[in-house]
Parts: sequence; structure tokens; C-alpha cells
Amino acid sequence: MDRPEIILAPGPTPIPPQVLLAQGSPLVYHRGPGFGSIMREVTERLRLLYRTETADVLVMTSSGTGGLESAISNCFSPGDEVLVPVAGFFAERFKALAETFGLTVLTIDYEWGERIRPDEVAAALAEHPVKAVLLTQSETSTGVIQPIERLAKVANEAGAMVMVDVVSSLGAVPFEFDAWGIDVAVGGSQKALSASPGIAFVAISDRAWRATHEATNPRFYFDWATYKRFADLPDPENPWTPAISVMQGLQAALELYFQHGVDAAMARHRMLSRAVKEGAKALGLDLFGEGLDDNWTVTAIRSPESADADTISDTIRAEHGCVLAPGQGPLKGKVFRIGHFGYVSELDIIRGLAALEMTLESLGHPVKRGAAVAAAETVFMESRTP
Repeated sequence: MDRPEIILAPGPTPIPPQVLLAQGSPLVYHRGPGFGSIMREVTERLRLLYRTETADVLVMTSSGTGGLESAISNCFSPGDEVLVPVAGFFAERFKALAETFGLTVLTIDYEWGERIRPDEVAAALAEHPVKAVLLTQSETSTGVIQPIERLAKVANEAGAMVMVDVVSSLGAVPFEFDAWGIDVAVGGSQKALSASPGIAFVAISDRAWRATHEATNPRFYFDWATYKRFADLPDPENPWTPAISVMQGLQAALELYFQHGVDAAMARHRMLSRAVKEGAKALGLDLFGEGLDDNWTVTAIRSPESADADTISDTIRAEHGCVLAPGQGPLKGKVFRIGHFGYVSELDIIRGLAALEMTLESLGHPVKRGAAVAAAETVFMESRTP
């Protein structure tokens, strides 16, 4: 019997039925009060999620990468110097974007799976001041959550702007735009919020707005000033034809997210993360990456000697309809990754771990049947204890 796959990849995450229903409803015309009401509600809730009372939040039809490109094109001129600490695939993408627009990029290179050291960033900035530091909070290629609060502190002390890729972290792990001194933070609809891909959102500080007035990089579709002008209309609009159905779905997704609030969502992601990690350890598997207790979005797991990670990912999908993510870059074949954020339930985790047990056993890894499931159940039951 064909069934929907169990998606435990780092995104796009599964989509709730309410969101699918909303985005399958008749389109709201995008030049008028109906769409304006959606824009207003979505923007207000995103500001709550960013934890900002001061920043503008702009919403655009794009993947998260488009939002990151908008940050580079709006805030810089060719030759501007920026620092990018690189510890995984998505930090490398941020670096590549900056180089594409002619920026001079300085890097601090880490082994994939390491956490960035704030003292090393501070030392690099003291030796060579830059206009901005470009950071990635959730490095989904490794499962590591980077210490953005401390990294932003040393960047601000050095007088540098702070730009953060929060595409796969916003709503899943703690983030505070105002309190941490962030200047630009770029998120996406398809991760912790469990909406469809296609919407990027950018929070922008006053300092970042001032940078746009001096920047000479070309921009048109992603021109923040144009988005701001349309967002400030009595009935907010998007300057270009937006992905109306995806916006309707995002409105529904945010409604679901805020039913129990940000803190409840954080606690749930932390619980699911613990369950996956305890389940993997119960199978004799080694976890990958530093700061495991803080890595609530994705868990990277080293492949056992019996099979490489790509074989595990391919087999579990072919035989059990469970989607895990293989490794990227230097980790290809060495780790597989389990996502546990967004619209993922306790039973999704249990089904995924059961499928992992059977897959590993079929590939020759010694497995105590039920061990991973029992470990996850223990975490779930303990979380219910007052």
C-alpha cells in the first residue's frame, strides 16, 4: 500500500493539513484589503518570532537563499570587507554569495562539526576590522547550532554589522534580534514553521537601513526600499506578484505555531532532539558535531562500519518510506542526518527510529530490536512528568 513518506530530513518539513487547506483555498487578490490583512498578520507574528520591537520585517517570494542575496545586495558595495566563519555547507553558501557581489571575504575556517569560537572571531576582528560578520545559526549540514548571541556580542564590540542566516533555526531554537544586537536576520517558510517553500522574510535594523543608503551593489527584485514602500501602504502589499497561496498557508502555519507559543515550540523541539539522540545512542551509533545539547533542529549521526551513510539513507527510504538526509561535502558517506523540527510528532520519531533499527539490522549492524524506540519513549514519558 502506498503511503506518504515519513519526512525526517532537515527540510522542507512536513506540512499540517490546515496549512494545505489554506493554500488550496481560493486566492485572495494581492492588491487590496484581503491580502493586506494577511500581510499585516504574518509580519506581526514574524516580528514576535524574531523577538524584535525595533526591526522592520519584509516578506518576499523567494527561497531563503534569495533573502540572503537581498542582504548582500542591499547592504554592501563591491570591495567591502566582511568576515565569514566557515564551519559547514551553508556558511560556505553565504561566503559564495558575498564573493559573487564583489565583496572582499575574510574567513576563519573550522572543521565541519565544530562550533565557532567567539574569542577567535574577536581576535580576527581586532587584527582586521570589517564592515560585517556573516553568520549561520543552524548549520544543517552538520547539525550544529552556532553560539550566535556570543558571536554577535564580539562583532558589535568591534563595530561590525551582524547578519545571520536563521532559515533553519528561527522558531526551532532561541533567537533574539533586539537583545543580541542583530542587524539582519533571514528566515524561510519551509523549516520550523512547516509552511510550503517559497517565502523568505528579512528582519532589518536601523543600522542595516543606514548601510543601504551607501551601498552601490545592484538590486531590483530584492530592493528593500521598494518592499518597505509597499509594506507601509494602508493595506500592505508586495511590490511584485507574490506567491499568494503560499502566503495564505504561511498565515495558517503561524496561527498553529502561536496556539501554544514560542516557548512551548522550543521545548517540543528540544524534547524531539533528545529522543532522536538517545535513540541513536541506544543503537550503538556515534553522534556527530559539537554542542549536542543545543542542536535541536537536526542530528547528524556517524555511519557504522557495516554500511556507509548514503546506503543507510537510500535503504531506509526504499524499504520503509522514511526520508533521512545523507551527508554533504566532506561528510558525504560518513554521516546521515535526522531532522526533528517543524510538524514532526513523537510518533513520527518513533516510526523513524523503528525503521532505522530494521534498516541497520538488514545491513549487518548488530541491533537490539526495540532499543531505539524504547530510549525515545523514555524521553517522551519523562517529559510528561511534572
